[in-house]
Amino acid sequence: MLLRRLVALYSGLWLYGFSMAVMVRAGLGLDPWDVFHQGVAAHVPLSFGAVTAVTGAVVLLAWIPLRQRPGLGTVSNIVVIGLSVDAGLWLLPTWESLPVRVAAMFAAVALNAAATVLYIGAGMGPGPRDGLMTGLVRRTGWSVRLIRTAIEVTVLVTGWLLGGGVGIGTLVYAFGIGPLIQLMIPAVDRHLPGFKAVRAPKSAAAELTSERL
Repeated sequence: MLLRRLVALYSGLWLYGFSMAVMVRAGLGLDPWDVFHQGVAAHVPLSFGAVTAVTGAVVLLAWIPLRQRPGLGTVSNIVVIGLSVDAGLWLLPTWESLPVRVAAMFAAVALNAAATVLYIGAGMGPGPRDGLMTGLVRRTGWSVRLIRTAIEVTVLVTGWLLGGGVGIGTLVYAFGIGPLIQLMIPAVDRHLPGFKAVRAPKSAAAELTSERL
């Protein structure tokens, strides 16, 4: 089981970063955090992947006052996704054809959903950003919906002001990712423990995942 979980964790994180690269190359809009990463990357001498990793590390520092405990998956999230997205951007061309870009956008959302199911299914710790949300929920007593919306609106607007890409892809991701994850969960539910833990009642992590799904 441990080997299976490790394979799911690292393949999921690598696929997650690659899906981000596909979404960037599609050029039709990114999810809120990637809008932020792209906006910051336009103003600093760092690659998109490096900005993603540094942002994850900074967010992880915010776990300290929230008394959140990182897991192997948390630290791996920072390192693997940053490397993967830069590798993907290096490998993938810039597409000019609009039909190709649209197809790439939908493929990126589907890949991202599959990646999310794998690394959450591994059950080896949340990513830094999800942990920030659940930690704030525990400390403030506010709803996951409110905390998550406040954070994502903040990073989206900040990233857009810095020049990050907002477009139809942002909406497709926002409305498509949850249903796709829900559709894919049965494929791993019998083989990985992550979603069983998420279903624990009255858990901030459970509420977060139910909101996402």
